[in-house]
Amino acid sequence: MLFLLSAVAFLDRTNISVAGVQMRQEYGIDQIHLGWVFSAFLIGYAVFQVPAGWLAWRFGPRRVLAVALVWWGVLCVLTALVSPQGAHALILLILVRFALGAGESVMYPAGNQFISRWIPVQERGKANGWIFAGVGAGSTLSPPLITAIIIADGWRAAFYACAGIGLIAGLAWFWLARDTPEEHEGVSPAELAHIHAGLVAPGAPRAALPWGAILSSGNVWALFFSYFAFGYVAWIFFSWFFIYLAEARHVDLKASAFYSMLPPLMMMLGCLSGGWISDRVTAARGLYPGRSGLAMVSFALTALFVVLGSMAQSTGLAVVVLAGGAGALYLSQSSFWSVSADIAGPHTGVVAGFMNMGCQIGGALTSSLTPWIAAEYGWTAAFGVAGALAIAGCVIWALVNPNKPLVPGMEQRIGSIEAIA
Repeated sequence: MLFLLSAVAFLDRTNISVAGVQMRQEYGIDQIHLGWVFSAFLIGYAVFQVPAGWLAWRFGPRRVLAVALVWWGVLCVLTALVSPQGAHALILLILVRFALGAGESVMYPAGNQFISRWIPVQERGKANGWIFAGVGAGSTLSPPLITAIIIADGWRAAFYACAGIGLIAGLAWFWLARDTPEEHEGVSPAELAHIHAGLVAPGAPRAALPWGAILSSGNVWALFFSYFAFGYVAWIFFSWFFIYLAEARHVDLKASAFYSMLPPLMMMLGCLSGGWISDRVTAARGLYPGRSGLAMVSFALTALFVVLGSMAQSTGLAVVVLAGGAGALYLSQSSFWSVSADIAGPHTGVVAGFMNMGCQIGGALTSSLTPWIAAEYGWTAAFGVAGALAIAGCVIWALVNPNKPLVPGMEQRIGSIEAIA
């Protein structure tokens, strides 16, 4: 179910990238102003990451995500209802997208809170791989689906369709999901024992949040800044890749929809393979090689592919190589979310929210900065900046120690779980 919700979340946030060409024409705005609309979503998403983690910790992921999906649907509808004839149409678009970002902020902190309660440490790589494969699935579905609806009924109909899909997914989640395995009638005693044996702090009572430990943790800040680099690179693909193909590579609407499917498809494959590799290496070599080592390799490959792809003369070759960069980047996705759960235990939602805030700040920056760099220095320079940040992310990951928990006394527990793995 979290795979499905993740796909819906990215369908709702990337639909505007596909509709962006038509919206620019109808609202009479340029790429810079469209970038402001893109950034508004990510600013709202970033600002509410920590509150979102607290909500998931306080009320449980089941209720929080169900309410969120209704909120996403309402805001998708409101996006389509903003009139281009209004005196403040651009401001209204920015406010609506900011509110949508605030509502979507709960997705992954709540999902990671769910992971920390349901999934043993030795299986979290694969679990997070599946959840974030939904990112690729939703983003892969978005170009052909949104393009088909735009061609048939216009860009507003695409937002109405996204709202309906989200509401159905929200009802299914609330019906099927439970906050803990103890609450789910389908979990057998043997399964419950297996889950408890692999949790860092099974059945721990809700304790006060250790803000001092969170804000003074080198691990937490390293995750924050490396995820900033991740977000900057990722959101070039989510915000600008479709428009880059249409306006820089001069590809028509249908061909752009096809080519735009390749990076998110590679992201999905990267998530799944990255989760599998992370768990395998962790079992064989320990948490640092399985989490941090994989992420370092991922970022190094990303930098290489992004720089080389942007320099390719052939559009087809450029798309394939850049898509390889997107897939390489997402090899690290499970590492981020697995480490935040590994080190934070019952405080996973808040730590994951803080980490994810860094990602969205990076995304907000690239959404506004990329069109300016492209206009002033060209698209090769824009992708070159992304490559430089990927190198920085690689270096920062070397500082992340998944064996060092936030709360003293958890070291022994993590060590015993590694032995089980």
